[in-house]
Amino acid sequence: MNSESTKVTALTPEQILELLDEQQRAAAESVLGPTVILAGAGTGKTRTVTHRIAYGIARGYYAPNRILALTYTNRAAGELRDRLRRMGIVGVSVKTFHAAALSQLEYFWPQYAGVPAPLVIESKARFIARAAESQGVMLDTAGVRELASEIEWRKFSMLSLDEYAQVRRPAAAGLSHAKNVAIQEAYENLKTKEQRLDWEDVLVLCLGLLRAEPRALAHVQQQYRFFTVDEYQDISPLQHALLDEWLGGHSDLCVVGDPNQTIYSFTGASAAFLQGFANRFDGSTVVELTTNYRSTPAIVETANRLLRGENSMAELVAANRESAAQPVVPRAFDSVSDELNWVAYSVRQRLEQGVPASQIAILYRVNGQSEAIENALARQNVEYQLRGGQRFFARPEIVQAMLALRAEAISPSAKPLFQTVSDICRSLGWQSQPPEHSGATREKWESLNALIGILDELDPAATIVDFVAELDERQRSQHEPTKEAVTLSTIHAAKGLEWQVVYVVGLTEGYLPIAYAESDAAIAEERRLLYVAITRARTSLQLTFARRDVGGRPTAPSRFLSSLSRHAAGD
Repeated sequence: MNSESTKVTALTPEQILELLDEQQRAAAESVLGPTVILAGAGTGKTRTVTHRIAYGIARGYYAPNRILALTYTNRAAGELRDRLRRMGIVGVSVKTFHAAALSQLEYFWPQYAGVPAPLVIESKARFIARAAESQGVMLDTAGVRELASEIEWRKFSMLSLDEYAQVRRPAAAGLSHAKNVAIQEAYENLKTKEQRLDWEDVLVLCLGLLRAEPRALAHVQQQYRFFTVDEYQDISPLQHALLDEWLGGHSDLCVVGDPNQTIYSFTGASAAFLQGFANRFDGSTVVELTTNYRSTPAIVETANRLLRGENSMAELVAANRESAAQPVVPRAFDSVSDELNWVAYSVRQRLEQGVPASQIAILYRVNGQSEAIENALARQNVEYQLRGGQRFFARPEIVQAMLALRAEAISPSAKPLFQTVSDICRSLGWQSQPPEHSGATREKWESLNALIGILDELDPAATIVDFVAELDERQRSQHEPTKEAVTLSTIHAAKGLEWQVVYVVGLTEGYLPIAYAESDAAIAEERRLLYVAITRARTSLQLTFARRDVGGRPTAPSRFLSSLSRHAAGD
């Protein structure tokens, strides 16, 4: 980072704390020793973590290169890294658990195994399908997805195949448990034969290597001395065991989480580590963040009502209390078609009122609900994007632009950066005004426009070399720019994100809670899932359901909606 940027963004310790509220400040000042930050939805968690790191560095407690900040998603890592950079902080390692483990595995594997580390497969799907075929089973897409989830649960729970075979689990992909185990064994054998790893293997092998090689472990523990872990309620036994190895005998660990957003138990995640943190580490500092800066009072009160009596934390308090917190009233429709047609029409109205498409999301429980939503939006000529769809950096026009930009960086011209980038994008079909009609041409324009938009996030003095380095880092971490389109997403995939306008659809028994959620614990997690959906909204929240399903059969509204109504009535 250049000196001008540092001069503009560098803050004194006092200035860093001035930007925080009282609760956030208490968390930021706890720079040494074990600290747990219980951060409710929309309470400025990332801001608090960023300022805590910056404050510790400014006060001289931390050396940036001794810090490892761990997240669960590449986007969260990218956001945290960007915020630190804007504050003049460089040198901090901000990575997902998987990325941190992979970098260590790739570094140490050649030293101790004598060969490069095996490559990581992009997706389990192809390997699972081949393994199933070898066992005489043909799996559809949903079946492959279910089996992939079982593989992840087994590995995150640190179970061998033999141990897994003795565990009673719900049937996956309609398979008997014995057939499930046989396919998983074939899957593991196939990966071994082709010298490939899945992402869970990366954690398993990194943990095994560090436990087996004291010199490697000492190297890592010497490199990293201070740890921050985001979304700690989602940590699995496998990730926790790896974190323990990295931490060694030290206790300079800050964990951040919200037990009310524990929604990944199906992957082996456990909120017990967050809830038991203070008992494990004597003298822990515990800070609760309860002031919600994201949502209107009406939305905050809806979230509070949903968890009233279930909440282990203090309720959220809306930062903006000027408007009355009138309840969010769910909308009922006779059919799913009526429900989704209304949602699509409402979205179209929002767009015509000037709400950016990227600030609107439609959330649902399972992937199978998206097709009907897509059709309804298409009838209203509304552009949308499926979260988890085609990767930005894999799009042909972006691949071409990256090649041209790298070539330019080798022998840069004297042109300003914006002109250089815009000229390259123009050669690929970009223009200053978007095409009038939707379709492939519009999608291409939006991708190139998003690429140009990244320039706004760089230092004004950035060069073409800086821009290419930024793009390379974003590509590695899958930190993709926002596309100007309405987002369609499962609630699970929406966690950690927010929009101005949110529609939560399909709120019926069988979807939310999902039909196979039978135990009290499973129902409680489904309730928390709806809480996550509600707290994604900033200014407008719509909850909808239909009285009949797509086949015309009667349905019951989600039990959670009656809970909202009961509490709204003052029960």
